[in-house]
Amino acid sequence: MTLGTKIDAPKTRGPVDSRGYRIFRIVNTVVLLGVVVVTLYPFLTIVARSLSEEAYIIAGKVSGVPRGFDLTAYKLVMSDSMFWTNYRNTVVYTVVATLISIVLTTCYAYVLSKPQLKGRGVLIGVALFTMFFSGGLIPNYVLVTSLGMKNTIWAVVIPNAISVFNLLVMKAFFESLPSELEEAAAVDGLNTYGTLLRIVLPLSKAIVATMVLFYAVSFWNSWFTAFLYIDQQDLLPVTVYLRNLIAGATSAESAAADADKVQAAATLQAVTIVLTTVPILAIYPFVQRYFVRGVMLGAVKG
Repeated sequence: MTLGTKIDAPKTRGPVDSRGYRIFRIVNTVVLLGVVVVTLYPFLTIVARSLSEEAYIIAGKVSGVPRGFDLTAYKLVMSDSMFWTNYRNTVVYTVVATLISIVLTTCYAYVLSKPQLKGRGVLIGVALFTMFFSGGLIPNYVLVTSLGMKNTIWAVVIPNAISVFNLLVMKAFFESLPSELEEAAAVDGLNTYGTLLRIVLPLSKAIVATMVLFYAVSFWNSWFTAFLYIDQQDLLPVTVYLRNLIAGATSAESAAADADKVQAAATLQAVTIVLTTVPILAIYPFVQRYFVRGVMLGAVKG
């Protein structure tokens, strides 16, 4: 052996090269593909039903592919001006409710993440108590009505402003941030609010995006709260509008009044799902990259 000869280090067999790991990857791929098929196929069937003729749906011949292409149900729903009014309400309710929920959840979670805070255990106990117990439907209705929030946006937004599950996830994320960052901010003269806005939140984009997704989906799909507290048709969200449309189209009274509704009754439920799901599906790709990272960061400490 001469001087300067390069000696290669022995190659070690890592987990990527092992036979067991290759089998795991194959099995994992097959299982995940199966999950995708099981999840995607029902949705494709719903889309196909919304585009098919009623006769094929009643005969059970629609599964994944539209039969007898028909847009009667879409025309019936989208030709009504009230549909667009309620759709606008849904967008406004979702945006306002999500903003309020994010602000309240962030502030509450940031406070709970401080172990030196006096009364921290009481605040955590209050949050956990509401997670398992509630006053009930009638007391909630009496409270919302007595506060003058009935037939207003606040009846939809305020009662469900904080999700305890989201609160605990965000609290765990804040606890995982190095305390030295906030100590350095305090030395530089930042107060609590300045530290939260200029130091903590810029480092919390992933968890904030995840919470925005959770809250937006929840408020977008919500209908019972509005159904309970709102009586005026022009203030209802689109989910209640479509719920009422389905109920009316399948009733005997509606069948006798409008032949178009009778023809479209078999597809109205599918159209409802499609119209209320598409906006969330359009937004999801933009926040998906934050989703997994945000949930994992909220679950890891240290």
